[in-house]
Amino acid sequence: MHNITAEIATLKQQFGTRLCIMGHHYQNNAVVQHCDITGDSLELARRVAEVVAEYIVFCGVSFMGESAALLAGPGQSVYVPNPSADCLMARMTPATLVRCVLEQLAQAGFPAVPIAYVNTDVALKSVVGEFGGAVCTSANAKTMLQWALDRGERVFFLPDRHLGNNTATQLGVGQSERHVLRVGARGLVDPATQPLDRRLLLWPGCCAIHARFAPEDVEAARDTYPGCRIIAHPECREEVIAMCDAAGSTAYLIREAMRVATTAPGTTLVIGTENNLVSRLASRHAKQCRIVALGHAICGNMAKVTEKKLLQTLIALADGNATPMMLDETLVPYARLALTRMLDACGH
Repeated sequence: MHNITAEIATLKQQFGTRLCIMGHHYQNNAVVQHCDITGDSLELARRVAEVVAEYIVFCGVSFMGESAALLAGPGQSVYVPNPSADCLMARMTPATLVRCVLEQLAQAGFPAVPIAYVNTDVALKSVVGEFGGAVCTSANAKTMLQWALDRGERVFFLPDRHLGNNTATQLGVGQSERHVLRVGARGLVDPATQPLDRRLLLWPGCCAIHARFAPEDVEAARDTYPGCRIIAHPECREEVIAMCDAAGSTAYLIREAMRVATTAPGTTLVIGTENNLVSRLASRHAKQCRIVALGHAICGNMAKVTEKKLLQTLIALADGNATPMMLDETLVPYARLALTRMLDACGH
């Protein structure tokens, strides 16, 4: 019988220290079992620098592989098991359109420091770096938004308006100080009618997976599991986060699951995020507490990275036929600058 798991293990042994497989927490268990390093976006970005392997196979969506390629050292190559594993949110911010908006803001007398969520492609990161901005993740959004607020009269946060709004609330930036931009194919729509002087300008994007959670889901969870604790990812809508007991990055959700399992055994913990992670946490802490998903939330693009695709990538590597991730060299300096500004501000 064809045993994909065993074949991958054999190839990993053959490559030895020349290979490092990295994977995001939203990957399924069949893939995660082969990863040498797992983490959220911030953890993975931080750890690329410590990888000495010649080959880095990154199991995640395309922008994550690009970030790894930006941070990889000389002599290292990054490979992704499925290049078609895209991110809908990343597609919501075309670099040319964002550049147009930034230029329009400056011309109107409202220059802004851009902060781009890591869920963006290398072209967008390059524009952000060029305009003096930086990247952020859900784990350090508060730090990076404050970083940007300290550097200019206003900040342009993109693409996830929900993460931007939830982070602004954390920092005490009121609703009257924010504005979700109206953007069309040619840039700002009727800019004269928009309050562009607001302290925080938000791109009208979102994560389709987290944005599907609704207040009714929180109400239903409380009815179904009386006394439960509900936590969620800050890409969820503001009204959902307001009804939860706490919110935080993927890394926070993992830590909180461990805390609840250890200090409050028997508790029911409801988690609003991608279901692969919730299922993994439920299995990990099954003997201590009950962990359930707030609702159905599977990222179809993350699911495109399969154990079979990983095996095919390793076989191609062994045969010398694998195609590494290639970046437009004209975009690399500013895109890398946007990433390193984040790492410098948050500490490596």
